[in-house]
Amino acid sequence: MDLREHRRDYEQARLTRDSLAADPHEQFQKWFAEALEHGGMPDPTAFSLATVDADQRPHQRIVLLKEVLPEGYVFYTNQASAKGRDIDHNPAVAMHFSWLEMERQVRIEGFAEKISAAHAEEYFHSRPRESQLGALTSMQSQPLADRAELEQRYHELTERYAGKTIPKPDTWGGYLIRPQRYEFWQGGRYRLHDRFCYQKEQQQWHIMGLQP
Repeated sequence: MDLREHRRDYEQARLTRDSLAADPHEQFQKWFAEALEHGGMPDPTAFSLATVDADQRPHQRIVLLKEVLPEGYVFYTNQASAKGRDIDHNPAVAMHFSWLEMERQVRIEGFAEKISAAHAEEYFHSRPRESQLGALTSMQSQPLADRAELEQRYHELTERYAGKTIPKPDTWGGYLIRPQRYEFWQGGRYRLHDRFCYQKEQQQWHIMGLQP
């Protein structure tokens, strides 16, 4: 396969300065609602979360957006995982939504902080029991010697908590990402994409167009 010939043009839509909301959170909610309504994307809530570890090495992984709040965006994970340790060291993070079926991308940069234990507890028990048991089973990011042992532990916990409330692991919780910068990208013809960023300065959002 010659990857140099693997390309397509982007012609679905345009993004103009006049069409943008003054507040980036409002603009995100508009695009997010359209992504949720789009029939061709199996995981519109999925985004790439970028963190930096104590040795200044960057890491990325896909997580799911679970709450959109006025102050930011919430995802849940094992806080003793690699991503949790990275955030403990450096709370600066970046989010990237790739909605290429709509020829759109959104980048958000900000700072992550833990949500309250009560908030995490409430969400944990709203999840399917299988997901609760999975969170209790896995010591996320730790070495795995044998997959069979992991599955055996899952089945043992399933039997132990049959008909009972499954306890939330102490290390399982959520993070709120408070944004400081957004970029909205709409694919354009001839690779002349439309790009606009919102930068927060002195509690005010300023909009700037960017060259593609």
